[in-house]
Order: sequence, then structure tokens, then C-alpha cells
Amino acid sequence: MNTQRTFTPLNIAVLTVSDTRIEENDTSGKTLVERLTQAGHTMAEKRILPDNIYQIRAQVSVWIADPEVQVVLTTGGTGLTGRDGTPEAVSVLFDKTIDGFGEVFRAISWQEIKTSTLQSRSVAGVANGTYIFCLPGSSGACRTAWDQLIREQLDFRTRPCNLVELMPRLLER
Repeated sequence: MNTQRTFTPLNIAVLTVSDTRIEENDTSGKTLVERLTQAGHTMAEKRILPDNIYQIRAQVSVWIADPEVQVVLTTGGTGLTGRDGTPEAVSVLFDKTIDGFGEVFRAISWQEIKTSTLQSRSVAGVANGTYIFCLPGSSGACRTAWDQLIREQLDFRTRPCNLVELMPRLLER
């Protein structure tokens, strides 16, 4: 009996939330696209939107309604300023919150940025069978989140468990 698992590529959409970024200087979005494609996944779509909770919510809603998009990664808008609203825009869409994501991300970030990690409001959840991860806007934070947390959980070969193996059951009621 073969107990080896094979890699399952996922379709992943990337949203950069920023009032100042354009494609040419979107280092965080580029970091995520590089990492997800190097891991063997497919970029379903990439967008840049301003810090506007309604535009963010509308775009993420389109992606979670699309059965071809399995994961959404957002970068930006998770801080504390008045314009930072990604968690408020997206978390209302969650059917379930993945509480451990923010907790573990901040614990990992502690090693790199110490107490500054408390300013991160990174969140994750599941909406309509789609995983959503909201990351800070720095490329360093995106590298940390992907390399040390998300990559393994989006790899079916990760043991003892991973998020991919749960996908067939996410829409159970």
C-alpha cells in the first residue's frame, strides 16, 4: 500500500491592499506570487485595491464565490491606522475563523520583530470552502507567513495534518 501523498496544486488569488502601491512597486504581492508559484500552486488572479473596506470585501466575495479559487491571500491593511480595514472587510465573510493562524503568526513574528508583532491584526478563516489569509503589508511579514506557516498547511504532503486534506469537507452542513 502506497502511503506517499502527492502534491496538490491549488488556485490562489492575491490581493494587495494599499493606497500607494501599483504593480511596479508591489513588493509584498510579488513576494506572495513568487512563493506560491515556486511551491507549485497557480496564481488565479492578482489585484491591487485601495484601503477601502467595501472594495476589499467585494473583491474577496467574488473570489470566494468562484469555485476555481481555493485560497485568497491578502497583504496590507492589517495595522492600526484609520485606513487599515482588511480584517473588518474580510472577517464578516468567514464561515469559520482560523484563530490559530493569527496567534501562531504573531508568535513566529516575535522572533523577528519582538513587541512590534502586537500591531499585527493578521486573521484567517474559511468562507464558502475558500481559505482566506490576511497578512500585513510588509514583504518581510509575507515571507514569514508563507515560509513558516502557510506553505506547509497548503501542502497535502504535510503530516500529521494540513488544510488541503480538509477541503473536501469544508462545505458540509
